[in-house]
Amino acid sequence: MRADDFVARLGGDEFAIVLTHPPASRAASRVVRKLLKALAEPFKLEHRRYAIGASIGISVYPDDGLDANTLLRQADLAMYQAKQRRSGFEYFSDELNTVAQQQLSLENGLRQALDHGELALAYQPKLDLASGRIVGLEVLARWLPRSGGMIEPSRFIPVAEETGLILPLGRWVARAACEQWIIWRNAGLNPPPVAINLSPRQFSDEHLIDDIDAILADTGMAAEYLQLEVTETAAMDNPQRTFDMLDALRQRGFHVYIDDFGTGHSNLAQLKLMPIDALKIDKSFIDDVLVDSDGAEIVHAIIRLSHALNMRVVAEGVETVEQVAFLKKQGCDEIQGYVVAKPLPPDRVAALFDQQFDF
Repeated sequence: MRADDFVARLGGDEFAIVLTHPPASRAASRVVRKLLKALAEPFKLEHRRYAIGASIGISVYPDDGLDANTLLRQADLAMYQAKQRRSGFEYFSDELNTVAQQQLSLENGLRQALDHGELALAYQPKLDLASGRIVGLEVLARWLPRSGGMIEPSRFIPVAEETGLILPLGRWVARAACEQWIIWRNAGLNPPPVAINLSPRQFSDEHLIDDIDAILADTGMAAEYLQLEVTETAAMDNPQRTFDMLDALRQRGFHVYIDDFGTGHSNLAQLKLMPIDALKIDKSFIDDVLVDSDGAEIVHAIIRLSHALNMRVVAEGVETVEQVAFLKKQGCDEIQGYVVAKPLPPDRVAALFDQQFDF
């Protein structure tokens, strides 16, 4: 920074920089690129090497605001856009403001949906390739506004994660899934275990285990019939905490799956020590498995790795019988995707419990 620039820590890991006399509005990008490059340089701390990154939002006076509060707010919005796009930095724009207003509307609507019963569950079966039987159900949240239609999870889940609403939403999903499983059992059906997804924010919540314990106690659900799916990125973010958390969950009888495997940065030395039951191969690897030899090799390697670590392996996003045949040949244990069934409401998925699939 130059001598007449201003740098301040706003709080936590957020900082603000005021460039007092930029020669042109777009000149800020040159400063930002230098800043990102400087931050990316590894540094030593207590005999270890670290590297950090940053997401930066830029607002320009007077185009984006005439006072400090407005300019800070616009820069903050641009920063979140940079985070989502993983682009390093973004400028504020009217389009960003529109997106922010839409997210605020979604946030308020989701709060009301939690209070007014506008949420429902859908279930996508997991099929055991050896027996052809349904051996699990992934639970998915659906938002059905009273005004009609459906709001896609791809729209409201990121907003829930960002605002913290993912915590009450996650508790609702877990409770509703357990209650539904008990309803199926009491009706004389033979429901397989249900799997709930734990977002990064849920997985880092210190009250997670207590919340799940309370839900099981209230509903009468047994831990062995509740599977927990954690993304690879969330699981490997803090390996020691992850081990402690997974160990505590496994001791209670839960089965733990690592979701979206292959998209994160797993340390195999740490992975083999984790109390994990199964890895789920991300759909992006399955899509082109029949036409991309590299992708096919990766899938084959993940299956071998899973079995070497005494874990089952599940392929997500399987859509064709040809993909099923490939996965079967490679020794994949379970599949999940449209080739078996799309996500279904409770009454329709129950019809599949005793059905045998033959691929």
